[in-house]
Amino acid sequence: MSVAAQGTGGTDEARDRADGKRLGRPWGPLAAVRTPNGTVGVALWAVVALLVVLMLLVIVRLPWVGDLGMHAATVERLRHRLLDPGNPLVDEKTPSPYYSPWMLFLGVVARVTGLSVWVVLRIGALISLTLLVTGVWRYVRTLSRHRLAPPLALLCLVLLWGTQVFNWSGFIGLNSLALTVAYPSVFALGLTFHFWALLTRMPKSEGGRGGWVAFLGLGALWAVILLSHQFTGVVATLGALATVIGARAGLRTWLRLGAGLVLGAVILALWPYYDFFALFGVGGLEEIHRPLYEHLFPRFCLVLLGVVALGVRARRDRLDPLVLFFALGVLVFGLGGLTGHYSWGRALPAVLIPAQLAAAVEVAGAARGALRNVAAGVLAVALAVGAWTQIQTVGYVTGRSALPGAVAERYRDPWVGYHWITPWVRYGDVVMAKTNPARQIPAYGAYTVAPGYPDFFLPDEARRDAAVRTYFAAGSSRAERLGVLRKYGVRWVVQRRSDGGLPAGDGALRKVASGPGGQVLYEVAAR
Repeated sequence: MSVAAQGTGGTDEARDRADGKRLGRPWGPLAAVRTPNGTVGVALWAVVALLVVLMLLVIVRLPWVGDLGMHAATVERLRHRLLDPGNPLVDEKTPSPYYSPWMLFLGVVARVTGLSVWVVLRIGALISLTLLVTGVWRYVRTLSRHRLAPPLALLCLVLLWGTQVFNWSGFIGLNSLALTVAYPSVFALGLTFHFWALLTRMPKSEGGRGGWVAFLGLGALWAVILLSHQFTGVVATLGALATVIGARAGLRTWLRLGAGLVLGAVILALWPYYDFFALFGVGGLEEIHRPLYEHLFPRFCLVLLGVVALGVRARRDRLDPLVLFFALGVLVFGLGGLTGHYSWGRALPAVLIPAQLAAAVEVAGAARGALRNVAAGVLAVALAVGAWTQIQTVGYVTGRSALPGAVAERYRDPWVGYHWITPWVRYGDVVMAKTNPARQIPAYGAYTVAPGYPDFFLPDEARRDAAVRTYFAAGSSRAERLGVLRKYGVRWVVQRRSDGGLPAGDGALRKVASGPGGQVLYEVAAR
């Protein structure tokens, strides 16, 4: 017996069986429509395949906008010192929440194979994309047996967003997914869909041992998700809670679930690379996440179709798992906005995902008739609007020059990176640079004086930030700047003429190379 089968909520399988004469063939709201290449089911899978091919080509190019440098630096540190990697960005022996089971795996791959960090990240992206696609397929099959439901769900998850592109780690709109496919968040979300599918279909053996072992396995999987990407772990937890409540689970199931939670908590507590529970005391996240509460309608207006679908499901069963999942997500997200805990906005996927899945499942399983045709048509238009909104994603494969003018205007060029400094800057060297270069330079093995990203496990972060400001400030003396270089063992400086710092003709600097945008690499000749 599966968890879902313990109650009437949580699946459309009963309705599927009642309409069993159509099972085994593509059917539902679009089944009667024919395309030149066959049924709409085939057409939907063809669109999914096209998007998958697009993502594979994106992985080959691996566009760099955002946190990719942080993850590359993490793999580099693990490649060199697997057991004691230290801080990924600065030369300090501190723990880091970026040292997750997933990044540890990639670090081992890099160490064993000798492949470059960029090849390893591409391998990781390919694995994560595979987990995501197969995980969505498996989970949606627990919600509906209709053949149209899985491809429609995949399309809704990447296209049913809004009329304004929104990019953020943990959010899988098509453009955002293209930029974050190599991030741990995509791996964690793919694993989350498998986690939900396993929980929904969890077997209960007569003797009881199989059930206990299975739930312990789920507890370990839950811990891996939380360690790999903490915010996605929150979403996974809310979805799991909705699944179990919606299944009207009995006492035995709750006891087994409790055992799995205990094991998961033990794994979290024993993880050696960072103190997971110390994250609950971390501050300074709210301003970073305030934008999650801005421009909600243009970013997510198309998801309202899914809210309507959730209303339909709620009328059938108030304990429907997708409805409960959505309600829990709204509760956490809403409380974050009301209390000023804007980091709670990272639970927003718990609002979006159930709505997007509900739209797909309800349209795929609607009964024949005018209402079905209207629903299918509206969803098709919404998906087309979502696709057009994110059409610039193609540019990450073709480049700006191949895009039509209207699309090129919305395209955001990826970062160039700092490969140009690598003939001189070696692993472990310390580089003085401003914030944006400091977000990229550690990806090549060097350290920077101050981290390019907030680091709540770095006790002297504020002093390091102040040191960088002192070096580049217009009013700083030469002695002050040289003092900063000596204190942090700086061997290289990356700066533009307009950045400030020691002037180009200063005897303490020796020009080594020029880079894009007027950047210059200087070797520190005297400290």
